[in-house]
Amino acid sequence: MTTTRDAPVLTATDLVVEFPAGRGQKVHAVSGVSLEVAAGETLGILGESGCGKSTVGRSLIQLPPPDTGTVRLGDVTLTGLAPRELRRARARMQIIMQDPVSALNPRRRVKDLVWEGRSIWGPGDDTRDRDARVDAALRDVGLDPATVRERRPHELSGGQCQRVCIARALMLDPEVLICDEPVSSLDVSVQAQILNLLETTARRRALSMVFIAHDVSVVKNISDRVMVMYLGKVCEVLPSDGMQHEAAHPYTRLLLASLPEAQIGSTAPAGPPAVEGRAAELPSPLNPPSGCRFRTRCPLATARCAAEEPAPREIRPGHRIACHHAETRRNHP
Repeated sequence: MTTTRDAPVLTATDLVVEFPAGRGQKVHAVSGVSLEVAAGETLGILGESGCGKSTVGRSLIQLPPPDTGTVRLGDVTLTGLAPRELRRARARMQIIMQDPVSALNPRRRVKDLVWEGRSIWGPGDDTRDRDARVDAALRDVGLDPATVRERRPHELSGGQCQRVCIARALMLDPEVLICDEPVSSLDVSVQAQILNLLETTARRRALSMVFIAHDVSVVKNISDRVMVMYLGKVCEVLPSDGMQHEAAHPYTRLLLASLPEAQIGSTAPAGPPAVEGRAAELPSPLNPPSGCRFRTRCPLATARCAAEEPAPREIRPGHRIACHHAETRRNHP
């Protein structure tokens, strides 16, 4: 995809999200995450289940707002806005949920679901204009208006429901679209259709996207840049082009090594060797490791990794990494 490098459309700084877990404990879901999304850019957020990527997406749209940190949409700071002002401002940013069936009101017809946001925030309520715009939105996402307009969600397939969700989100002409694992619950063939639809729509509308998924191949193929997360922290941010060759963080390389082509002798980098006896032991977000959170699974961890949290730094243009030993890995893949 082609990226326009102007002022960021969406900026988040030092987001922290924690959830109470009883007995005075709390889940450290997101810990100091920062990101920027340029106009027309797709930023992919990649990581294992439980790494905090969906929580980042929800905090961007303030559902719920972060405990600390700031989110800016254009020139508007969303964090701290009064509820009415926040609802109006974030109409410029829409979200597509992971489960399309649960995201749609089962009692409403497709035509009403698609028009709902426009009826709240859009000018005018002319029925003829509404019907024409709803039909155009449904056609844009590959649905036949005559077939689905009067149906309810339970009468549609999962892929059709996700297309309705996309049409509903696009009805408000958003500047930013947050896609929270939008294809993980769909069949493989339908996944490809939805991904192609999102990519085509983003390109046609110059739409910025935050695409969240745990599938390495999907994120790599649809994104301009990829942000890799582990246990609430950002490990690495790098361009998706050449990601398989340029990845420097051991966790990113481990994810790339899990791809099927890496197992049959492709050029994908080999992942770091397993730490004996600890490879499958994932740390708890209730009590994350000190220093680098990946150190308990990293074969290159040293005493410095336990004592000092690595600060993000740029190792080449557009490539940032939070690791004390990035140069060592680059020289010794």
